Amino acid sequence: MTTALFTHAACLYHETPPGHPESADRLRAVLAALEAEEFQFLVREDARSATQEEIARVHPGYFISAVLRAVPERGYAALDADTHMSPGSGEAALRAAGALVGAVDLVMAGGAKNAFCAVRPPGHHAEPTKAMGFCLFNNIAIGALHARQHHRLDRVAVVDFDVHHGNGTQVMFAEDEHLFFASSHQMPLYPGTGRPQEQGRAHNILNVPLDPGSGGTEFRVAWEGKILPALDAFKPDFIFISAGFDAHRRDPLANLNLTEADYTWVTEKVCAVAKARCGSRVVSTLEGGYDLVALASSTAAHVKALMAA
Repeated sequence: MTTALFTHAACLYHETPPGHPESADRLRAVLAALEAEEFQFLVREDARSATQEEIARVHPGYFISAVLRAVPERGYAALDADTHMSPGSGEAALRAAGALVGAVDLVMAGGAKNAFCAVRPPGHHAEPTKAMGFCLFNNIAIGALHARQHHRLDRVAVVDFDVHHGNGTQVMFAEDEHLFFASSHQMPLYPGTGRPQEQGRAHNILNVPLDPGSGGTEFRVAWEGKILPALDAFKPDFIFISAGFDAHRRDPLANLNLTEADYTWVTEKVCAVAKARCGSRVVSTLEGGYDLVALASSTAAHVKALMAA
């Protein structure tokens, strides 16, 4: 089995105002990098649209309807100071969430050992009733709850190495001891959550903040010393990765100093836990990353590690 790549052209038509860091050029850079010959054996899949029922496992129906009603007929609509929509945003959001659902189904059916979802808008800041931080629906939580409820898996884990804390995923997981969320992220930084004291109802939340200026050494200590042992001890049936690449040293929105080698390393380590605990079942999805060169090379490193797992 190999690695699957889920994406859809509709994700390019979620447009943001000129100068906005979360632009369609991000996805274009990622997809161009994944056209290299070394990725010729990726199983390439079109993301379908998520259904109302699939999204409603995470977001109440009135919120889903409100987001889709807010899609403008022309120009832009702002949900907050950072989060904008254009005429193509509704379909893009449905396809982004649907990519996670489809990836779970393919991996569970044995059609791929793992998968990467190259989609936008990103998702990990979206709370149950709040779109924020460039995110409309929480794609990874939708995938995680699909794995639990549709495929009847008991224990599902999300690990997040985006430079920003995945507040939305944490909120959705904090009250359920059968869900696990772990994050390394810069602190202080948007959205201001992710303190070590935020542990969830059953200590199923693990936050490991990194000081501004931290690099690969601090990052690897955080994962090797805390996150990976906790992930292994959770004994997950499926592992999801919120793969943000904005902790890269080139990224303009934060102050960490990771390199492509760090993303290769952490992907290998997470996949090793997956091999030991859950038959190598991993689905990863694109979150942040705003320097196009670093985003493309870091995503390529991540996907290569998934393919080699």
